[in-house]
Amino acid sequence: MTSPVHPRRSGWRAGPFASLAWLIGLVIVTAGAALALIVLSGMRNQYADLLAQFTAPALAGLVLTAAALALMRFWRLTASAVVSALLLAATVWPQWFPPGSPAAAGAPTIYIYSANLYIHNDDVEAIAASIRQADADVVMLIELGDATAPRLDELIPGYPHRITSPRVDRPKGGVRSVIAARFPLTRLPRVPEVEAVAARARTPLGELNLVSVHLTRPWPFEESWGQISQTAALTGLVKSLEGPVVVAGDFNSVSSARIGRQVRADMGLTAAPGFPGTWPSFAPSPLSITIDQVYVSPELAVVGRKLGRSNGSDHRPVVVRLTRAAG
Repeated sequence: MTSPVHPRRSGWRAGPFASLAWLIGLVIVTAGAALALIVLSGMRNQYADLLAQFTAPALAGLVLTAAALALMRFWRLTASAVVSALLLAATVWPQWFPPGSPAAAGAPTIYIYSANLYIHNDDVEAIAASIRQADADVVMLIELGDATAPRLDELIPGYPHRITSPRVDRPKGGVRSVIAARFPLTRLPRVPEVEAVAARARTPLGELNLVSVHLTRPWPFEESWGQISQTAALTGLVKSLEGPVVVAGDFNSVSSARIGRQVRADMGLTAAPGFPGTWPSFAPSPLSITIDQVYVSPELAVVGRKLGRSNGSDHRPVVVRLTRAAG
């Protein structure tokens, strides 16, 4: 009996392009799985922390890779890509869907606009338009450069109550942080080790402690202890405050990485959902990372989170809707 003969592959799948495409797909799938396993392992060093910042764009890239592999009918590699994507999804899930307090029925709500304006951003019209469109009750701004800081009346004309930090000198110029509100504000103590400003606001939710913060950049741009020590100093302020707390700004870290875990464990705060991404603003949101965070204490519930209109910065602004937590 003659054995059946299997026909050889013909067309592009038998050529060098197919081999190259398969190899590229294998590299991406393997890298995605390795990244997911490193993050899921809970490693607590600076290398693992840097990798943990990029799980969201890695997931988006892997999903696109799986779709391309399926179109090319590389079925086994497609299945492997799906498994790697599921592992990465497990690392991204805590960023996008963090646990939080349930909202109290019928409680009033307020909106908070938080943005890193970028030190060299002098587009006052874009900044003002972004804030105006958000129509928030509280505006928390960091990295106001020397070009924008003197023009607060143009940036936030509808916010008569303002608390501004002293000018902080940087190699590229000076910056300030501002909290502005439609409600009366009282200045709170500063944390000298951190670029931040804090205030207590009288809101429809009651007395609310607000902290606008900008942490230093992570390793390898700065020493890894910089973010850790600044978060520890910020913890001292937060723990000293009575009543609900909102800490917002540029943490230079996603909420599921090392700094986010430190905030949750030491301050007892939870993050607002982290999708879509906020930085860099020129990239599509699925390929951006959410380093601009809003953290709240258990007395508060986040009932909405969205990105604000572009304001000329390399960061996207974040707008959250808050209310009192149930119970």
